[in-house]
Amino acid sequence: MHLKRWITGLSALPVLIFLVYTGGFPFLLLIGFACICAQWEYNRIISSADSDFMSSIVVRWGYFTSLLLLMAAHIVGVSSVAVLLALNLVIVGVMSVFLYKTNPRVGRIIQKQVLGIIYIPLSLSLLAVIRNESDGMVFIFLLLGIIFAGDISAFYVGTYLGRHKLSPAISPGKTFEGALAGLSGNLLAGSIGIVFFMPSVSWGTGILFFLAAGVAGQVGDLFESEMKRSSDIKDSGGLLPGHGGFLDRIDALLFASPVAYLFKMYIL
Repeated sequence: MHLKRWITGLSALPVLIFLVYTGGFPFLLLIGFACICAQWEYNRIISSADSDFMSSIVVRWGYFTSLLLLMAAHIVGVSSVAVLLALNLVIVGVMSVFLYKTNPRVGRIIQKQVLGIIYIPLSLSLLAVIRNESDGMVFIFLLLGIIFAGDISAFYVGTYLGRHKLSPAISPGKTFEGALAGLSGNLLAGSIGIVFFMPSVSWGTGILFFLAAGVAGQVGDLFESEMKRSSDIKDSGGLLPGHGGFLDRIDALLFASPVAYLFKMYIL
């Protein structure tokens, strides 16, 4: 499993670096592809109690809304995101009026669709906005480095040295030792980023950002684990050998991206 994990990661890394470096529409394609894959996996996870969930027009509309949201964030900016979120709510509300007679569970389907829109495309749209800002490329690389370093540190320390369970009811494999190692990885990667690529960032603010993004990422990991456990699913998918699915790979990033946006736009 570990060999597959490294082969998959190292194979995807050059493509990731190229698309982040290029920015613009190629970067938008990257997050759009990740968004649709992750959203499909999310829908699969939460659809266990609703056999007709995946085929619902509400869910299909959610995919279109997600791509529209990402494109609007890239072209117009973050101001367009709130409008589209509200518009999606209005449209699915209208759908529910017509669908309720044939499917009384449509209200529950709408709740899950709206959560999915907030959970995945909303978070990813902030990456598109960040990338278009000054020093956006460097900041995206910094964020990815922080998250990936934290994930790797937490995984290996937790696997081989972990003794004290962090949240056994949600994820029995996660430990306090792994969580602390993850934060150490966040700090190390972030410190390297400041020294070599963003020397203008103060150390105090930088460390606060690294820890905030790291904690948010670990909460995101636990949040996805909680969803999977509720549906008795081990991995969100199988598209990434050794990693599981796209949602397994970006769960931490989805929670860290709002933190990154806050620091990039208002603090750093």
